[in-house]
Amino acid sequence: MNPRTLQTVALKVAAARSVDVVLNDIVEGISNDCEVVLARIWLIQPGDECDGCPMRSECPGQVDCLHLVASSGASTVDPTLKWQTLSGGFRRFPIGIRKVGRIAETGEGLSLRLEEGEAPWAVVPSWIKEEGVKIFAGQPLVFGEKTLGVLALFSRAEISDEDFHWLRTFADQAAVAIANARAFEEVKRLTEQLEMERDYLREEVWEEKSRKGFIGESQGLLQVIRQIDLVAPTEANVLVHGETGTGKEHVATVLHESSARSYGPMVRVNCASIPRELFESEFFGHAKGAFTGAIRDRVGKFQVANGGTLFLDEVGEIPLELQGKLLRVLQEGSFSRVGEDITREVDVRVVAATNRDLKKDAAEGRFREDLYYRLAVFPIEVPPLRERKEDVPLLAAFFLRNATSRGNNSGLVLRKRDVAALLDYNWPGNVRELQNVIERAVILSTADRLHFDLTPVSATAAMVKSSSTSGSGEPSAVLTEAQMRAAEEANLRRALELCGWRVSGPTGAAAMLGVKPTTFASRMKTMNIRRPGVDRL
Repeated sequence: MNPRTLQTVALKVAAARSVDVVLNDIVEGISNDCEVVLARIWLIQPGDECDGCPMRSECPGQVDCLHLVASSGASTVDPTLKWQTLSGGFRRFPIGIRKVGRIAETGEGLSLRLEEGEAPWAVVPSWIKEEGVKIFAGQPLVFGEKTLGVLALFSRAEISDEDFHWLRTFADQAAVAIANARAFEEVKRLTEQLEMERDYLREEVWEEKSRKGFIGESQGLLQVIRQIDLVAPTEANVLVHGETGTGKEHVATVLHESSARSYGPMVRVNCASIPRELFESEFFGHAKGAFTGAIRDRVGKFQVANGGTLFLDEVGEIPLELQGKLLRVLQEGSFSRVGEDITREVDVRVVAATNRDLKKDAAEGRFREDLYYRLAVFPIEVPPLRERKEDVPLLAAFFLRNATSRGNNSGLVLRKRDVAALLDYNWPGNVRELQNVIERAVILSTADRLHFDLTPVSATAAMVKSSSTSGSGEPSAVLTEAQMRAAEEANLRRALELCGWRVSGPTGAAAMLGVKPTTFASRMKTMNIRRPGVDRL
């Protein structure tokens, strides 16, 4: 065994930050010595396959044992043979049993001369003679006062006392490298955990009043609050149904904060904004190299939400092919990352939200019926603002206080005619639209007067009225699906034209209609709405 080889390997592994890299570099570096037939490392780990272990009858405790974690070598008889497998008869050693086990138990090295290539204890005794093995040598991997495992090799050449001493020195350095790599991996894990908390918990700053309580006194709202009080202390999954802008996310937030999981994370996912091909990675994470562009491991939303609540907004947009895997997680509490065979346990409560009729979608095959019933253990219906008109003045006053408290026209108040105008409005965008209307009115106000811009809904009402009359001028009984789609598309185009084709921001079309920019963009894509005169590659 050439000491220079050991020095080279020691320098290389000292800079490694991954346990797997350290282990493989050690055995590959040693096996590159032309006299070494095979180099292996076993590490002490909990017993994991006791029932099928070939040494079970010799194992005294069946708690901890030596696991084969790295192997490297090549045959001189058949150069195509490589010994890198981690299976086989010696994949596990009970501590204290046989040569490798005794090295781990005593912490003392062992050098054994194989007389005339004979080794009856080998799995394949003829292998010793065929490869010309003369020496077995092993050293414990000791860090501090703790034995981590055993480094062993089979050599075709004699190993002198000096070489054996070098091997012991190298084993000590290798143990330090393994311990350091483990420490780096633990630091990396803790850092990632802190980053997850930062990204998903600490950056979510909620406005004091609008996030801690509901605004309103209508019977519809009081019914929602009673339902939350009933289901929040339980572990039941909840499906919140309501039109866009009714406050479904706020219902989910109050559910989480009122539950026993309130000290855990609440992770929000807008299912409509996730590209179809990235859903599985977004939900469950992926392993490095799982697909093109997966340059590092990624933690999915389910793992981030472990111990807390996962809010799935617009859950009806989840692709049908992924719904089966989502159902399994809800049923079994386990999942695997994309490109990874490891099964991970997770404890997550799911609160889903949708503005679609999922029960109808399930009946027509557009949504899995079993997933629907798993999500809708306790359904909550959030009424639209037009059905709780008595809450409009209270909400408007609240939003006005918030808008003016930021230094914008603090003298503004709601007058009777302002309230009357708001009550006369149909609010298709619901509470979110009301908030946007108030904030725009504050920006556009002159002196102490508020000016409400309610044009989008007026335009929509006109289009619907036009679409709902027949050619003879007589009103139709109902609108057809095609007429409804045409009216919605015309409304979106009108909003875009009024906003100069700006989608996001306080003066964008999404704000004008009281919907999220991601929702607005999704509808544009569905309706193939594009800005005129703009070339698209």
